[in-house]
Amino acid sequence: MRGVEPVEALRRIAFLLERAHEPTYRVRAFRNAADVVERTSPGELADRVRDGTLTALPGIGKVTALVIEEALRGETPVYLRRLEATEGEPLEEAAAALRAALKGDLHTHSDWSDGGSPIREMAETARSLGHEYLALTDHSPRLKVANGLSADRLRRQLDVVAELNEELAPFRILTGIEVDILEDGTLDQDPDLLDRLDVVVASVHSKLRMDRVAMTKRMVTAIANPRVNVLGHCTGRIVKAGGRRGGLRPESEFDAALVFDACAAYDVAVEINSRPERLDPPKRLLRLAVEAGCRFAIDSDAHAPGQLDWQSYGCERAARCGVPESRVVNTLPADDLVAWARSKP
Repeated sequence: MRGVEPVEALRRIAFLLERAHEPTYRVRAFRNAADVVERTSPGELADRVRDGTLTALPGIGKVTALVIEEALRGETPVYLRRLEATEGEPLEEAAAALRAALKGDLHTHSDWSDGGSPIREMAETARSLGHEYLALTDHSPRLKVANGLSADRLRRQLDVVAELNEELAPFRILTGIEVDILEDGTLDQDPDLLDRLDVVVASVHSKLRMDRVAMTKRMVTAIANPRVNVLGHCTGRIVKAGGRRGGLRPESEFDAALVFDACAAYDVAVEINSRPERLDPPKRLLRLAVEAGCRFAIDSDAHAPGQLDWQSYGCERAARCGVPESRVVNTLPADDLVAWARSKP
């Protein structure tokens, strides 16, 4: 596609969003921005782009400002290109293609913590589903209700995984943990032990109703930790009653734009949690993470072998929200995935 004028780009985006049955407020944001640009002289727009003050115009936000800037440079805005690229592609086909691209799962549990099956059974099931690897991420010690692993138990588990990897090769069990993010943003495990792991998923499991500012600081502090690779189920919500977690749970409150900007800056993948009762993050936040330039991990959060096949739910949501395959870290081969995970200083 050749470049388009800002008003044309904004209205085309609104049209494509509307046709895709996206929420009215998202469509309205782009249409309102188009109206503002149409009323603003080209000279003022150019001055505001130069000075970085586009968002001072009423109705122009961070995302619409970027669309305007890219269009004024003679480019087709990235947001529009992404929508055009998926136009006409059935959602089922896009989701299936993304599922086929996944080479592993970065968030799973065994009977060492609150899962229902041995490590071997989880690994063999993952292999039967076509995976090349499975990250074993049992809980950390503070989560006693989930039989979280003490440092000593985690060390013993590493020995078990090493033995299994010899038997199951070329399939690979990646060593990992779902580590609790404590109230001050520190991680619930020995830092030296975290350094030995292939993949670290960090999640909030306690005091989910913290003040918005405090929760944001807590999450950003963890994201900045060099051993964190994936931010797990970021809102903590439960949207489907019953099952292993009982009742419904509202989303935690935090500054999502700031959290996702931190994920992009520190190269931490935002988890697309595929559990039917979680489906976390919500679609509006998943789109925000896409726009922030984040990487993603589409994970099952499986606690039993049959749940490993739940990744298709996450792939459907990823396709619906325009997550590029190139930004999904578990499409990488095992060696490349581990190299990425260990690349942080």
